Amino acid sequence: MHFSFYLIKIIEVLIIGFIVAYLTTPLSIKVAYKLDIIDRPRDDRRVHNRPIPRFGGMGIFLGSMAALIIPAGLNSSIRIAMLGGMMMYGIGVADDILDLKPMVKFAGQLIKATFVYAMGIRIRFINVMILPAAQDSKVLLYFGAGIAYVITVLWIVGITNAVNLMDGLDGLAAGSTAIMALSLAYVAYIHGVRLGMMPVCVAFCAVAAGCLGFLPYNFSPAKTFMGDGGSLYLGYMIAVLSVISPLKRATFVGAIIPMLVLAVPIFDTAFAMVRRMFRHESIMKADRGHLHHHLMAAGFGQRRSVLIMYGIVGIMGVVAVLISRELYTDAFCLFTIAMLYLGIIIVPKQPKKKSLKRILTQDPREAAREQERENLVWMLNTERERRRAEREAAGEDPNTQSDLLLAEIAKEAANPGQRATRYSVRLKKAEIERALEQQEDAKAANKDNNQPEE
Repeated sequence: MHFSFYLIKIIEVLIIGFIVAYLTTPLSIKVAYKLDIIDRPRDDRRVHNRPIPRFGGMGIFLGSMAALIIPAGLNSSIRIAMLGGMMMYGIGVADDILDLKPMVKFAGQLIKATFVYAMGIRIRFINVMILPAAQDSKVLLYFGAGIAYVITVLWIVGITNAVNLMDGLDGLAAGSTAIMALSLAYVAYIHGVRLGMMPVCVAFCAVAAGCLGFLPYNFSPAKTFMGDGGSLYLGYMIAVLSVISPLKRATFVGAIIPMLVLAVPIFDTAFAMVRRMFRHESIMKADRGHLHHHLMAAGFGQRRSVLIMYGIVGIMGVVAVLISRELYTDAFCLFTIAMLYLGIIIVPKQPKKKSLKRILTQDPREAAREQERENLVWMLNTERERRRAEREAAGEDPNTQSDLLLAEIAKEAANPGQRATRYSVRLKKAEIERALEQQEDAKAANKDNNQPEE
């Protein structure tokens, strides 16, 4: 009976959130043009090459808030989360319009996280035992007020900014957040009424619905961006809802499940902080070294890069579900696979003698150019050897002007110290073939001129 009631509520919030977000996002595009909230490609960190409105977060906000009215009537903490979400969205909108300084924006986030803590939404304890609930394990580690405040604020601010950092490719943040929200909703649904998690399940579905209604306008090629208003709001709601009703079981699971679902943005944020510290830069400085930038530099393009990230986020969502059902071995295997993929993304093909610091701080575009240069050299040398083998088989002189041309281009392309390698890397195979054909035509013309007349 209870599950049927909540299943109807889940369907309602999914429909309401999707429709409202889908219908209001075009309105947000008009508002963006009217207020000149446009993202213009001013530096090489951006991957788009045309001005795009960045006020689409309004659609996400209105869609999810309209849907959240339903679970808000079932749980007072969700009403507090909605109020805090409104304030966090306001900070994001102010940043979209006024381009706030990082410290001002960070201070606003701290205030909103403190507000939630003051209203009673906080991380009070964890269990230090990873044991099944059936064993009645109740070894709890309770936090004092000061530690609870620090942990709660760090969690909310950290996840808020982690989701914000994901907003680098068309559809990445919206789709990933939808996957994370639905994963947490499913965990809550599994444990259901017995643990008092169904209202939170419905709330997570409302957030996911807002993202899904916005995604058709944001997936590559994007018609609009969510802006900081959307990304900060989504990160905040995911963080707060995961604190409201964790698994109240006598295990460590309740604390670790949200961390597993959010593992990809957490990993990307931690990696960015380490990278910037190694470079002696501010940890708030934007750069082009995030996971999605590595995928783009590897040549996958926006759509495939986003789909790869969706897959990894989805794997971590499944890991969280398996952990919640105490299938630890299965979860560990999937978690290892996800970590392997993340390692492959951030550590591209590197010379053996490069240090860990060099690998962590290397610009992915530099690694991509190096790989492209290696591929070009290989192609040129392979073509030269093929032509030599053909001439040797025909009994002709294997050393021709064509070989010299190919060898010269390959040598130039292999030298990373010369700026001329840009020309070599961009040199198309058709242009090489045309140059070689000219050499062969000249050779044939000389041969005809040297033949005696009859």
